[in-house]
Amino acid sequence: MLTKVELNEIKALQQVCENEGGFELKLNFEMLENREENKTEDFFHYEDGRLVGFLGSYGFGNKVELCGMVHPEYRRRGIFSRLLEMGLEEAKNQNIETILLNAPTDSKTAKEFLKTIPCTFSVAEYQMKWQKTELTEDPAITLRPSISTDDREAEIQLEVSGFGFSEEEAREYHQTIRDNSGDQRFIIEANRKTAGKMRVSETNGEAWIYGFAIFPELRGKGIGRKALSKVVKMADQKGLPIFLEVEAKNAHALGLYESCGFRSYHSQDYYEYLK
Repeated sequence: MLTKVELNEIKALQQVCENEGGFELKLNFEMLENREENKTEDFFHYEDGRLVGFLGSYGFGNKVELCGMVHPEYRRRGIFSRLLEMGLEEAKNQNIETILLNAPTDSKTAKEFLKTIPCTFSVAEYQMKWQKTELTEDPAITLRPSISTDDREAEIQLEVSGFGFSEEEAREYHQTIRDNSGDQRFIIEANRKTAGKMRVSETNGEAWIYGFAIFPELRGKGIGRKALSKVVKMADQKGLPIFLEVEAKNAHALGLYESCGFRSYHSQDYYEYLK
């Protein structure tokens, strides 16, 4: 578990790197703030008591994403290479099947570094922000908190059908979310029957939508759009800016989000490490 001092050091270093590079790093502070005590997921490099290098490891089932940074004044000294080596070694120890290296699309430094290691481009991901848009509601589509054992099982099956998890991975991931996250977990109902799920994280004055999925047999019926409209209205009434992420190759989801008023403002590229 990271201390408040460590979290503040990471945020300060992130700000320096982003200001210098003109991009945004995806450091997943929601996950950093809820680390498990028995896992090694974060790697630090200090010079004269100052944090100048950081690498975070973010697990999703049998896949891990690595994202890090080095202070502009301390680059070309092998710091990031050493941090990455530690992150890769830990992933190997955990028998992780897929390792993805995350880099902001606009980071020239990251792209040059990636040319020096065995990896191949995998996917691009857009960060999207909601712009004021007129949204329609349907009383047949409702959101309610996930509370029962049946709700839990539905969420697990939606992780499998919506995000490609194995059932074992989905159960482990779901338990981690339940134990370590303060997110609001919602069940989407259509005509009083479970149709999907989503999570909403409200931190640092922002609302982020995660894990949004509809059962395959119910897709294409407008349920997702109406459910998304409801959760957007809920967050908007609190005065919160609303964000989400979507893979560029998921054209259907991208179209759905755009139809509800979300617009892309930044993107991240993912490269699969070739072991």
